This record gives sequence, structure tokens and C-alpha cells, in this order.
Amino acid sequence: MPPQTLALAFGGVALLILAVGVVVSLRSNRDIEQRLERFAGANTDVRAATVVRPPRASPLTDSLNKALAGRSFAADLTTQLARADAKVTVGEFLAIQVIMIVVGGVVGWLLAPDSIVFVLLTAVAGFFVPRFYIRFAQARRLKAFNNLLGDFLNLVVNGLRAGYSPTQAMEAVARELPAPLSTEVGRVVQEMQIGLAMEQALANMLRRVKSDDLDLIVTAMNVQREVGGNLAEILETISHTIRERVRIKGDISVLTAQGRISMYIIVFLPIAITIFLYLINREYISRLFTSGFCGWALVVCSGLSITAGYFTIRKIVSIEV
Repeated sequence: MPPQTLALAFGGVALLILAVGVVVSLRSNRDIEQRLERFAGANTDVRAATVVRPPRASPLTDSLNKALAGRSFAADLTTQLARADAKVTVGEFLAIQVIMIVVGGVVGWLLAPDSIVFVLLTAVAGFFVPRFYIRFAQARRLKAFNNLLGDFLNLVVNGLRAGYSPTQAMEAVARELPAPLSTEVGRVVQEMQIGLAMEQALANMLRRVKSDDLDLIVTAMNVQREVGGNLAEILETISHTIRERVRIKGDISVLTAQGRISMYIIVFLPIAITIFLYLINREYISRLFTSGFCGWALVVCSGLSITAGYFTIRKIVSIEV
């Protein structure tokens, strides 16, 4: 093996070890952060779902966090991390992105040392990998949260009818139901116990969990506190609505499964075939990038066709309920 390739391989392994070390150091503070994040003052920006954090082992990420404090894009990114329940700060997430860019570039260089374009593509892919993971974690957590809302409402309704106050009923929910709903409801209870009004605590949870069903529940509870009424009957009606919506979404998901699979095939099959051909016959597929305008025109037209097919099928199979 050439010395340059060997050096690049060792460099890639070192970067992977560094990334693992960062993740391990972040997970070591998870329990402390989970307790601290439950307490937020009324004037705290709870969109970020964060408060004062314990000292970090890395001075670099601490410096990044201080430099990014107060910036709008940092606040938005913190909100996205909180919605994904990712126990990392903005500085740590950006550091992970930089590491993934370098790792992607090293992998691209090892696979195709003579193609700068391929190296750039793998580096760009490394940049987007952490963001794709955050979006995936958000969608998975939101789906799990919405699936538990019916049980949440049933427990609250039964507690109210048994004579519990809304706070006591939510305490029972935090003990009985699994995460992520129990975690969010537990934060609401903790915030109310340290002096926040219920409206503010529920609004904080709504910022952390972007759910239309939760928005409906929070609005109903706030209106009931203002004008009065039987909260148990209101929540029971909402529970029936949410359960029917979940059932209809499940039916739609089954009926549109074939379309979604077609969407994934349209996107990933051409890319997979191109990579496969590049690995087994580099000279054949490299003509797309070395034949001048015609080759690049084909690449651009292929990318536009794949993108148009993806969004068209996504629009067809995305049915709002």
C-alpha cells in the first residue's frame, strides 16, 4: 500500500476515534443535563430547552457556544436539537459536522484519489449526515409522542373524574407512560412546581414538541382555565378526535407504502448504480465528468429529474389528515 494511502487511512481512523470520544463525553453528562433541563425560569428561552450547563471537557466547544450565544441561527439550531432530544450544544453539533466533513473527504480520497469532484461530494455528504440524523430523530420522537397522546388524555380524564387536579393527573401520566411523553410531561410538572404558571409550562412543552395534536390540547386547556367548563369532557372529545386521526394516518400510511418505496428507489437506485460502476469500472463512468459539457449536462439533467420525481411522488403520497 502506498505511504500516502496508509497515512490517509490512519488519519481517517484517528478522526473516527475523535468523533467517538466526543460522543462518549457528551453522553457522560446526559443524566445531569436531563435534570437541569427540567428547570427553566419564566424568562428563559425554553425553545432551546436548555439552562446553565455543567462545564464541558472540551474548551473548543465552550468557546464556540460563547461565540454563538444570542445569534438567531444558533437559537434555531438549539431548538432543532431540543426537538430531537439530542444532548449536545450548538458548538458540539458544529464540531461534529466539521469532523464528518473531514471524514467524508478522507473516505472519498481513499475511494477515488484522482477525482477531486468525488472527494468534494463525499465531504458535502458528510456535512449533511448529522442534520439528516437530527431530522430523523425529530420525526421518530414526534411520531412516538403523537401515538401516546390518546393514552395521555385518557389518564388525565380518568384522573380528573377521580378528583385529581390537572397537576396531579399529569404527575400520574409522567409516572405511568413511557418516554418521550412522560419526559415532556415530567418537565411541565417540574416547571409548575418551581413556580411557573400552567400556561407557560404548557407553552414551553409546545415549543419543544412541534405537534398539532398537542397544540389542540394546550389550547383547550388554556381556554378552559380562562372561561371554565368541564375539562374532563373537553379532553375526552379531543382524545376521540386524536385517536381517529392516528387510525386514519395508519390507514393512509399502508395505502401509500408502495408510492413511498418508489420514491426511495427513484432517488437511491441511480446513485447506488453510479457508485457501483465507479468502483468496478472507473474509466467507464468517469467519462461523464471528463467529456466536457455533454457529460456534465447529463449529470445535471439526471439530478434534476431525480429531484423532480422525488418531490412529485412525495407530494402525491403526503396526505394531510
